[in-house]
Amino acid sequence: MSTSVIWQRSSFSGGSEGNNCVEVRIYAGRIHLRESDAPDAIVTTNRTHLSAFIRRIKAGG
Repeated sequence: MSTSVIWQRSSFSGGSEGNNCVEVRIYAGRIHLRESDAPDAIVTTNRTHLSAFIRRIKAGG
């Protein structure tokens, strides 16, 4: 994956150390998620699956 694509940090990531953040980017039509303290471990998904996952979490599933 290209390193020129910018990762966005969650606005809910607390602390000032900068190493406990969820980061996201959209690249080549896919959504990529990672933790800033483990940048090589990337989860890749699409909008449909991520949306279903978030809905299930909000529903307590």
